[in-house]
Amino acid sequence: MPVEPLHRIPAPQGRVNCLSGIVYDLIVHDWPAVRIPLLALGIWGVTWMIGLMLGFVTRPHAVGPEGIRARSGADLDLDLPWEAVASVEKSRDVREKAPKFADEPHGRTLALRMQDETNVLVVLERPVTVRLGDQVSQVEAVRLWVDDLEGFMTAVRTHIP
Repeated sequence: MPVEPLHRIPAPQGRVNCLSGIVYDLIVHDWPAVRIPLLALGIWGVTWMIGLMLGFVTRPHAVGPEGIRARSGADLDLDLPWEAVASVEKSRDVREKAPKFADEPHGRTLALRMQDETNVLVVLERPVTVRLGDQVSQVEAVRLWVDDLEGFMTAVRTHIP
């Protein structure tokens, strides 16, 4: 029987990348032909990470009078109108390296995971077309991660009794 961890600690990926840049600079300090390209690559990597993080912070999932808006950075902006939503429930799901699209008991499901985890399941009345990069798929459910689960569910309850 698997044992659930009491809490999950976020991986310090950003700090590791910044620290590795400093260590590389100390190692190759005497070789400017190697140091300058590595420094430029490190600055580009940190800038990219900050941009990716801000994409998630400035484009969160939203609940409004028209429905639920599920977002994933700049890649996905999916409108789920209330007419298409059958149910919204708390449903913790942790799967490492899981695909975005999966076949589950309630149908084809899109999973918008944060560190391999989702905590909300939106089951749909009718399939909705989702375009994610080059993939186009019909989904019957959407799993997503919300930071404020209670606030999200309270907002949903004002529109779905």
